Amino acid sequence: MKIRVPATSANLGPGFDSCGIALSSYLTIEVIEEDSKWRVDHELGPEIPKDEQNLLIQIAEKVAPTIKPHHLKMTSTIPIARGLGSSSSVIVAGIELANRLENLNLTERQKIEIATSIEGHPDNCAPAICGDFVVASHFFREDQPIIHYVKHYFPECRIIAYIPNSQVLTKESRSVLPENIPFADAVKASSIANVMIAAILNGDLILTGKMMEQDQWHEAYREKFVPHLTTIRQIVKQNEGYAAFLSGAGPTVLILASEEKADLITFELEQMAGSAQIEQLSLDREGVQVF
Repeated sequence: MKIRVPATSANLGPGFDSCGIALSSYLTIEVIEEDSKWRVDHELGPEIPKDEQNLLIQIAEKVAPTIKPHHLKMTSTIPIARGLGSSSSVIVAGIELANRLENLNLTERQKIEIATSIEGHPDNCAPAICGDFVVASHFFREDQPIIHYVKHYFPECRIIAYIPNSQVLTKESRSVLPENIPFADAVKASSIANVMIAAILNGDLILTGKMMEQDQWHEAYREKFVPHLTTIRQIVKQNEGYAAFLSGAGPTVLILASEEKADLITFELEQMAGSAQIEQLSLDREGVQVF
């Protein structure tokens, strides 16, 4: 059995902690055989445990405490701590591992609820589970978590990921955000996000892109972590791309472009100073899959 979970990009600019898309870069978990103890074979670096301390196993045991140990193989093309949902992919894989090995028959909603309870927000885990474009809401009422989510088709386009070699941890990136903002500013930020979502539903990538670059929630506070964002936006504008926005907490920047403009924008990005990996990705429409 193999479990495959896509990378994700959260926020999409103004859709802070609620909007996300699934992307064609993947974490894959292969279940080899039952074993006397957990073994996780991988080549992802010494910081990733190969035993029961691996986050994948911790999540699986949290979901199903009686799950039996197995020998697993983990491979991933999702860069760690770059704003592409690497931790979310492991959480979703752990939930699915428990679901399959223990025959829990979890529904899509149950998987999202479990993942959100672990992550604290659904913007990465929901598209990782559902695929495509997901808008989700998570709040508490009388101490009970309330989650609503909607999956919708994201308009077809080319997606370019500018992935710096440096990491930005979500905790560090969140620490610079304000605890409160004025009411009028919140109304403005909310209206921008609402128009962006409506434009996506209408398949209008030009308006979508304009709204994506008008975020009022988080990008301005995170600029010190992503000095390359302004330069990338200039390149995208000069070459008629749709938008450039911070992927999750960064430092990765995603660029949306038409088929005709994507290669030129990619070439221009490759000429930028600084060390970064540049990839052309596509949308993953299916979310977590089991083979």
